[in-house]
Amino acid sequence: MESGLINFALIFAYVLVGIAVVCVIVLPLIKAIDDPKALVGSAIGLGILFAIFGIAYAASSDEVLPRYITFNVGPGISKFVGGLLTTMYLLLGAAIVSIVYTEVSKAFK
Repeated sequence: MESGLINFALIFAYVLVGIAVVCVIVLPLIKAIDDPKALVGSAIGLGILFAIFGIAYAASSDEVLPRYITFNVGPGISKFVGGLLTTMYLLLGAAIVSIVYTEVSKAFK
């Protein structure tokens, strides 16, 4: 009985996540049809994210430590993960700097 309830809850959660993903993809497209100029701002933001990832990917190493070879991690995956981590660190740093700047500038107003 308990196993059936857990399976139902997991399937229900998957369905809800699927609905959320569809809404996240479809609703901005509907809004973009109404106002195509808003799509330009989103494209610029997405382009900046891809540029940051490209720089981070180019700077990351493709070295694989021996303990990760057992998990079938190759040089390509290692470089991709390094690029993602570096991108996350850069964006986290930018967010912290912008928060500090905002608070300091508000303090002097």
